[in-house]
Amino acid sequence: MSKKEEILECSFCGRKKAETDLLIAGMDAHICDKCIEQAHGIVAEEISDVKSSNLSKDLMLKKPLEIKQFLDQYIIGQIETKRAMSVAVYNHYKRLLQKDTEDEVEIEKSNIILVGETGTGKTLVARTIAKMLNVPFSIVDATVLTQAGYVGEDVESILSRLLQAADYDVDKAEKGIVFIDEIDKIARKGDNPSITRDVSGEGVQQALLKLLEGSVVNVPPKGGRKHPEQKFIEINTKDILFIAGGAFSGIDKTIGKRLNRQAVGFGASLEDDKIDEENLLQYITPLDLKSFGLIPEIIGRLPVLSYMNPLDAETLRAILTEPKNSIIKQYTKLFLMDEVVFTIEEDALNYIVNKAIEYKLGARGLRSLCEAIFTDAMFELPSSDEKEFNVNKEYAEAKLTNTTLKKLRAAS
Repeated sequence: MSKKEEILECSFCGRKKAETDLLIAGMDAHICDKCIEQAHGIVAEEISDVKSSNLSKDLMLKKPLEIKQFLDQYIIGQIETKRAMSVAVYNHYKRLLQKDTEDEVEIEKSNIILVGETGTGKTLVARTIAKMLNVPFSIVDATVLTQAGYVGEDVESILSRLLQAADYDVDKAEKGIVFIDEIDKIARKGDNPSITRDVSGEGVQQALLKLLEGSVVNVPPKGGRKHPEQKFIEINTKDILFIAGGAFSGIDKTIGKRLNRQAVGFGASLEDDKIDEENLLQYITPLDLKSFGLIPEIIGRLPVLSYMNPLDAETLRAILTEPKNSIIKQYTKLFLMDEVVFTIEEDALNYIVNKAIEYKLGARGLRSLCEAIFTDAMFELPSSDEKEFNVNKEYAEAKLTNTTLKKLRAAS
């Protein structure tokens, strides 16, 4: 037996059994512990390279200028926001594609926060970028989030929706984008201590910290409340890009106060300041977000701060016809499916824009107004022999009665 043990050796490296700590026997061969370790390292490296190549293949990353040019096809105006988003997204996914792991410099991700009035295109910017990059994208509403243990949704439900968008592919979900809407609704209610807990305000902000910075989170695959007997899926949020958006209603007053817009004394003059009082959001700083009620920790984890300009008549007019999927182009295609040639005159377009501004309906209101004007035609024309449909200002005025406008205003 001792003679047989002496001739046992590793079939890969040739080491004798006495020279190894462990020699595993197979059908007609043996392998030592050192060869096992080397094989494991090779397999791990190969799997890492495959994942990296798959990410490079799936992720259609473009340069910042190309990203902005793509956004220009779908979004009118908002130049500063598109530039800031293009750079932040490019840097974020560039760090995921880097192959040099020996460098000690580790690039951290740059989450984004967008401030702007409702209907200015915050969600559209995030959705368009996700569409261009071909990565999973989910939109969550911060208003339904509460601290764990209270009525409402846990913060981890944010990742449940991203997981669903990725068809439960964890690796794919961990490279996705999450848009947290209405983040201003979880602002701290006030600096004064209260006898009741702020379970949907500061408590949610504290719970969001670990997600934004990057950590391994147990996520219920189907969403809903967490309970001990439920199966969880582990997701690492280190490479998930978070984009937060909110209207932050009233923050312009905080900005104006900081800029000291009130002139005092006979000699005081504000003419030399060259500050655009119609759009104070462009002067927003992290300090204003802190004054509004966001805690400093969450502001620090959303380092890229950008703003959305309010929509004026010129911008709204462009939104109607210029983007790749503009509202008028959509209606033109809808009518064309019924072999109806649809045209709309310039005065009718201006009338729609003026009503949207008058009733403060914003970009979302443009579709509501168009629906009110075109509904009768879309009901009648498919069953008629008419092959042309032209809309002028008189036709639009006739369809937009005072009753209809009141309903649209109430719904906005």
